[in-house]
Amino acid sequence: MVVPAIAQTLPASGATPPRPLPVTPAPDAAAPTPAPDPVFTTCMTSLRGVAEKQGVTTASFDTYTQGLAADMSVLDLLDAQPEFTTPLWDYLAALVDEQRVSDGQAMLATHAELLGRVSQAYGVDPATVVAVWGVESDYGRVFGKRPLLVSLSTLSCFGRRQAFFRGEFLTTLKLLQAGDIRADGLTGSWAGAFGHTQFMPSTYERIAVDFDGDGRRNLIDSIPDALASTANYLVKSGWRTGEPWGYEVQLPAGFDVAQAGRTNRKPLTQWVAQGVARVDGQPLPADDRAAAVLVPTGVAGPAFLVFKNYDAIYSYNAAESYALAIALLADRLRGGKGLLTAWPTDDPGLGRPQRRELQTLLLARGHAIGTADGMIGTQTRRAIVLEQQRLGLQPADGRAGAKILAALKAEGPPVAPPEPQTP
Repeated sequence: MVVPAIAQTLPASGATPPRPLPVTPAPDAAAPTPAPDPVFTTCMTSLRGVAEKQGVTTASFDTYTQGLAADMSVLDLLDAQPEFTTPLWDYLAALVDEQRVSDGQAMLATHAELLGRVSQAYGVDPATVVAVWGVESDYGRVFGKRPLLVSLSTLSCFGRRQAFFRGEFLTTLKLLQAGDIRADGLTGSWAGAFGHTQFMPSTYERIAVDFDGDGRRNLIDSIPDALASTANYLVKSGWRTGEPWGYEVQLPAGFDVAQAGRTNRKPLTQWVAQGVARVDGQPLPADDRAAAVLVPTGVAGPAFLVFKNYDAIYSYNAAESYALAIALLADRLRGGKGLLTAWPTDDPGLGRPQRRELQTLLLARGHAIGTADGMIGTQTRRAIVLEQQRLGLQPADGRAGAKILAALKAEGPPVAPPEPQTP
């Protein structure tokens, strides 16, 4: 998700909390309508004038905002983005799993001709473009379920960063008025990103291209437009054709971690002189291009030497975990075997097939968690806590890791779940 200065959401959509059931009306009586929020109403009235000054007609504004009501649940997500709240090994296990690799390789084959044209036009390799597509929307399967205008109007009027979200809301109205997108069924992430590769509206306005030649920049219904626009974004962010994003490396003994960090650049030859080397034994290029060393989980975990193209990926969503997910998935799509250094944990994260297996085991033990869809939501986490407590696993934190999966698989026939303890 392209969110300048804030991170996206791997995609953090969620259901709106249920409202209390209304009193049943008498026969033929109309159900009561919730009173409009006066703060939201005043805010929308103010934005109406601002929109007109930016070229959105009053008629367009009224058409697209008619019936809008604030959804306060989006405010809870402002400070709960998975890029910053999830252990890196869990984050990457879910986004760079065997299913996403297999599906991505199938997309590379299916869209080979299109991706060839995109690569020729923009100089970005097909694997990187498809990796962005895979992480952002699971290759077009998950666009986000939140009504875009509702989310952006709410964030324009409540919470922090209102000025930023007002700009995104007004830009969405401009895109609607111009006919690039349509209001019907317009959904996305809680923060307002939408389409195959989850552009924010302002990025859509600046970067989107009409690659299929139909006269519209349509990143929702047109795969050619979406993939070409993604490549265009990376180029405008400094992508260098033919260069790698970086490599997994081995650090010399006693490496000073104060040297690490994406912005701590040195000539590549200086890193080589210190003893930084590729973990696969292949030689590093012998040149002076600027490079940085990353140790996202400390020197005991995987380390990376990154170049300019990593920065271009990072700009798509300013989070180290996100950039690594794109980069590592792209490597796997090119046939790479994945990381050679283990993460510093004794409880590795689970990919989606393993998460579904865990959920199946929870369902077999009577936990009402819905379906085994590989999505770890509130009900699944609660069920994991109960099983961790029953099995004596610590901490009983509801995390879907390798330990709880192994324990349930080894246990044998399902047992009845414990009764929840009342305070």
